[in-house]
Amino acid sequence: MEGIMPSIDSLLVEKAKALGFIAVGFSRPGRPIHFDHFKPWLAAGKNADMAWLARNLDVREDPSRVLNNCRCVISLAYPYPSAKPQTQDGFSVARYANPVREDYHSRLRALCRELVSFIRERDPGSRSRVCVDTAPVMERSLAVASGLGFIGKNNLLILPGFGSYFYLAEIFTTAMIPFDPAEPLAGQCGPCSLCLDACPTGALESAFVLNASRCLSYLSVENKGALGDDLSERMEKCFFGCDRCQEACPFNEEGRMPEVVLPSTEEFLNMEDGLFQLRFGKTAFARAGLDKLKGNIRAARKGREG
Repeated sequence: MEGIMPSIDSLLVEKAKALGFIAVGFSRPGRPIHFDHFKPWLAAGKNADMAWLARNLDVREDPSRVLNNCRCVISLAYPYPSAKPQTQDGFSVARYANPVREDYHSRLRALCRELVSFIRERDPGSRSRVCVDTAPVMERSLAVASGLGFIGKNNLLILPGFGSYFYLAEIFTTAMIPFDPAEPLAGQCGPCSLCLDACPTGALESAFVLNASRCLSYLSVENKGALGDDLSERMEKCFFGCDRCQEACPFNEEGRMPEVVLPSTEEFLNMEDGLFQLRFGKTAFARAGLDKLKGNIRAARKGREG
């Protein structure tokens, strides 16, 4: 068939792996397989004050709206370190933050643009759009449809043989990329409920049901309010995000020692905005901002002192 590029799928996978992606999958831009679970979750207010999740539902339901004449969605997984970043005095942040690197949104977009250039070289008339955790798309559902992995009871995508310590990105493209449709992986959690048991605030109300308003990741990053005293002891010295449900998951590797890559919490509390911007202005910390981080640190320290 005219326009078909017989080997672009395998070449693209090879190129993506060379750029550091650990998994690549292809799917058609159809109705996400978990959309029917997403709507009642929103209706129940489980998204806390993240109002943007309820916007553009037409796009979430029909991802072909992301790009006119989209023929293929490329789902990509990129690993982040499994060692927890730690301060000099023993406090920590979630692994995904990777505060010694530029924010993952920027890094993954740059890598995906290299793949877009690769696609355009082979299909000069094609158009593509890169999405990294900001567009109104159900990226985990798309990844499941592409055969990358399955959704765990903690609502995270799990790659068999790797775990869940990775970022997701998507490329929507009009290029004619031939691929055999993947069979979505069935869940492999079985009777395990370790992630639910490990959640320090009960945010994982049941299997596959997250109440964001109680989730430490949401409360310490997205929510602009101060952390209440009732959360201090539950933070366990982690002042940005939370990895507890991932740490409990048997699919994730065990026991890598934390890496001391951050100044002490005292230095953070005494830090001025100029220095913060210089050191962390391009990292994931910028999303919360210095004032929010200081409030989180005070709460975490109070929990340890109490």
